[in-house]
Amino acid sequence: MSQLLKTITIFSLITLTTFVYAQEQAMKNYKASYIEMNAAAGQTDNFATFLTNAAPLVKQTEPGTKLWFALQAPENKLAIFDIFVDEQARKAHFSGAVAGALNQHANTLVAEGWDNGVVANIHHSAVLSAKNPVDLYSGTTATYIKLKAAPGQGENLAALLSAAGSIVSETEPGTLFWVALQIDEDHFAIFDIFAGEAGREAHFAGKVAGLLNQKAAVLVEGGWADGVVANVNNFDILAIK
Repeated sequence: MSQLLKTITIFSLITLTTFVYAQEQAMKNYKASYIEMNAAAGQTDNFATFLTNAAPLVKQTEPGTKLWFALQAPENKLAIFDIFVDEQARKAHFSGAVAGALNQHANTLVAEGWDNGVVANIHHSAVLSAKNPVDLYSGTTATYIKLKAAPGQGENLAALLSAAGSIVSETEPGTLFWVALQIDEDHFAIFDIFAGEAGREAHFAGKVAGLLNQKAAVLVEGGWADGVVANVNNFDILAIK
């Protein structure tokens, strides 16, 4: 019996270690992009339909685009968030069929057109840490949070966000996907999706939010209220690849 217990204990430790390592490696070295756009006057519904219909085309033509989300906020704001396996896949996406179609229709659908309404709003980033997606297609809501490190705190904020993916994985079953991003040495972001408001509320009452709240006065320009909460953008999910 003691040998059996010892075997079970060893197996449990191996399983836990493997899980933690897998979460630490989740999407490591992947790339991401975020584009926030305003619909042209009277074109919000048409733009939302265009983005919704783009998801199957991404799936069919872009194997290197790991995840792709079409998003809509109140009024006329829409967005695209995507994850790529590497820089080559990101370049392929921006020269692909969906980008080409959006370019073709941007003067009609997007306020300020292609150059000023789309390209000027592209934010590229590198993945710092992530919770691998679970039950992805049950997601209905998403959040994108822009963060700017306080002076001299970029490395420390990056370290906190890099450690957060495994915490979300271990403690937040209602968070279907979570990823921390580094845009440049001072600018960061968090993107996550939830099945509903209950999952989002649990996330913002969870360990990672609590840790960021605790450290924000030092790490984030503007602190918690002005540097984090004020930069929360909530979206409905239109489509997922």
